[in-house]
Amino acid sequence: MILASASPLSLTLALGASAAYAVSAIGADRLGLRAARATVWLAWLLHAALLAWGLFGAAPRFGFAPALSVTAWLVAAVYAVEGQIYPQVKTHWALSALGAGAVLLALLFPGSPLHVNASPWLPLHWALGIASYGLFAAAVVHAWFMSRAEGRIRHAADPHSGLPLLTMERLTFRFVGAGFLLLSATLLVGLLFGNQLYGSAAPRHWDHKTAFAVLSWLTFAILLVGRARFGWRGRRAVRVVYIGSALLLLAYVGSRFVMEIVLERSV
Repeated sequence: MILASASPLSLTLALGASAAYAVSAIGADRLGLRAARATVWLAWLLHAALLAWGLFGAAPRFGFAPALSVTAWLVAAVYAVEGQIYPQVKTHWALSALGAGAVLLALLFPGSPLHVNASPWLPLHWALGIASYGLFAAAVVHAWFMSRAEGRIRHAADPHSGLPLLTMERLTFRFVGAGFLLLSATLLVGLLFGNQLYGSAAPRHWDHKTAFAVLSWLTFAILLVGRARFGWRGRRAVRVVYIGSALLLLAYVGSRFVMEIVLERSV
C-alpha cells in the first residue's frame, strides 16, 4: 500500500521485523509459548513502525508488495489480539513466515510514488481498501484452521485447533462481515469520488481492478445471504470464502503486480 523507498531507517526496520518474524517461525516450538508471543509482538511493532515511516516519514508510495505487507501486518495484529482474548490460541509458524516474506517483498518492490495531482485523501481511501484485505485475509486463515480441525475430527484425531470449532467458525464470519462492510465503503467511495481521489479530469473507466473487486463483493454478499437464509457452513462456506478472497486479491494486488512487474509501468 504505502511505504518509503529503502532509506537506512526503513531498511533497518524491515530487516529487524523480518528477522523477528523468522525467529518466531523457525523456533516457535523451542522458544516456548510466552517467548514466542513476545517475539511476534516485537515483529509486529517493528512492522508497524516501518509502515508508519512509509506513511509519514517520506513521500508516500504504493504497490502490490506494500499492499501485501499491510495485509500481513493486519493479520498479525488480529492474531496477536486473539492470543490475549483466547490464551489457548497457539503461535503458528506459517503466519510468521508470511509476515517475514511480506516485509522483504515490500522492501524489494516498494511501489510507485503517489501522483502529484492525487487527492490528499487518497491514502485514506487505500487504507480503507487494504483494511478490508486484512479482514478477509484473517477470515481465510480462520477458515483454513477450521477446515483442518474438521478434517482431524473426522479422522478421530486430536484437532489441536486451539479454539472450539464453533468459536472458530463464528470468528471467521465476523471477519467476513466486517471485511464486507469495508469493501462496500471502498467501492462506494471509489465510484462516487474516483476522479477527485486520483486527480484526473477524465472519467475513470471500468478496469480489471474494479471488475474483480465487484465480483468479490458479489461473492461475499452471496455467502452472507446464504449463511443468514440457508445456514451455509462447513466446506461450502469455506470454499466461497476462498473464492471471494482470491478475486479480491486479483483486484488490486494482481493488477498492480502485472503493471509493476510484468509490464514495468508505474501508475
